[in-house]
Order: sequence, then structure tokens, then C-alpha cells
Amino acid sequence: SLARRCHHRPTAMLDVPFPPFCAFLGALGLLCVAMVGTWCQHWRGGFSLDGSSRTFNWHPVLMVTGLVVLYGAAALVYRIPNTWSGPKLPWKVLHGSLALGAFVLTVLGLAAVFRFHNAQGTPNMYSLHSWMGLATVLLFSCQWAAGFGAFLLPWAPTWLRAFYKPIHVFFGSAILMLSVASCASGINEKLFFSLKNGTTQYKLLPAEAVFANTLGLLILIFGVLVVAALARPSWKRPDSDSLDSRQVQDALGG
Repeated sequence: SLARRCHHRPTAMLDVPFPPFCAFLGALGLLCVAMVGTWCQHWRGGFSLDGSSRTFNWHPVLMVTGLVVLYGAAALVYRIPNTWSGPKLPWKVLHGSLALGAFVLTVLGLAAVFRFHNAQGTPNMYSLHSWMGLATVLLFSCQWAAGFGAFLLPWAPTWLRAFYKPIHVFFGSAILMLSVASCASGINEKLFFSLKNGTTQYKLLPAEAVFANTLGLLILIFGVLVVAALARPSWKRPDSDSLDSRQVQDALGG
């Protein structure tokens, strides 16, 4: 009908193709990883495993890479149009594997900061950043285990998958936003601790402060764009029993 065409026309005009958006998001994620590595290498002394501040430097690099960029990639797997038809199991495995890789990097990042604190005699878990970060990791652990049990194990009942799916989707976005908030607070905390005696103070915005603040903003933009992509109706994988799904399968499969 005419009313239906008028209703869908604005949506179609505003629709953005997923592939170029995904390419832009991938480039942004790689930029975030490159910038956090550059920050730690150029201004913070590089990397080592000796318990010094160079051991700590692994923490921000692994957290940004795992808990933000790789986790964001895992979240967007089902937005790829190729996942909308054919067997779903390979995409489930890819989604779970990317999330598992993010979790492994996150655990290594936690190990780096705890090793640094213990070697230096610094107390653990006293700042808001540490509380928020650990809560995010624990929530991520529960999310991955519950997702594995509900969606990858073959004996999980259909009703359980249907019940848990919206919960899994919601907490996926929530964990990503918590990860972004943890990274932003961690960057700010590190700058406050580092830019004081013997260096240009943080309030005077030396080059390191500008660089790290920019990194924090890019991480925030990355997280917001991922959540926006997850919420966009036209990029959601249609339910297998819906009319839209059958139309998609006819269009993809001929």
C-alpha cells in the first residue's frame, strides 16, 4: 500500500550499508590498539615481565585489545548478512571463539596489573577503576559461560535459549559499555599518577595528556558505534520463523 511505502521510504533512505560501516569500525578499533601501544611504548617506557612499570604497560594494551576491540568484534558477528541464512553453528563458534580470545587477553591484562602492584607493594582493588574493571570481567565471565551453555551445548532446551537470548543480548551491550567506562577511567587514573613530579603536570596538557585523552575519546566512540550497530533494526538477524527471515533467505538463496 501507499502508506506502507511511505513508512519504509525514510528508513531505506537513512539505512547505511553494513560492510563500509564494519570496515570503518575495524579501522577505528585497530587505531585504538595502535594508540594504546604507542602510548605505553613512547611515553611509559615499553614492555617487560619484570614486575616494573613496564609490566604494568601490558595491562592497558591487553584490556583495550581484548575487552573492547575483540569483544566488540564478537558482538557484531551476527550482524554480518552472511549469517542470516544457512547453518548457524559456524557463526556461533566464531562468536564464542572471539569472546573467548577477548577473555584470555583480559585475564592476562589483569595478571599484569596484579603482578606490578604486588612487586611494588601497591595495594590492589582500592580505586573505582579497579572495582568497575573487575566487576566487568566477572560479568563477562558469567556471560560467556551462560552463552556457551545455552547456545553451543546441543542438549540445551529450546525454551531456555529463547528465554536467555534477550538477556544475553542486553548484557552483551552492557558489558561493552562497562569496558569502555573502565578503560576511560583507567586512562585518566594513569595520567593523574604519572604526570606530576618530574614531568609536565596533567592540568597543563602536555603531549602525552592530549594523546591519551584522544585515545579515551576514540575508545568511547568505538563502543557507542558498536552498541548503535547492535540496536539498529535493519542489521539484526531475522528470527528463523518470521516473514522477514523467509524473505531474506529467498533473496540470498534465490
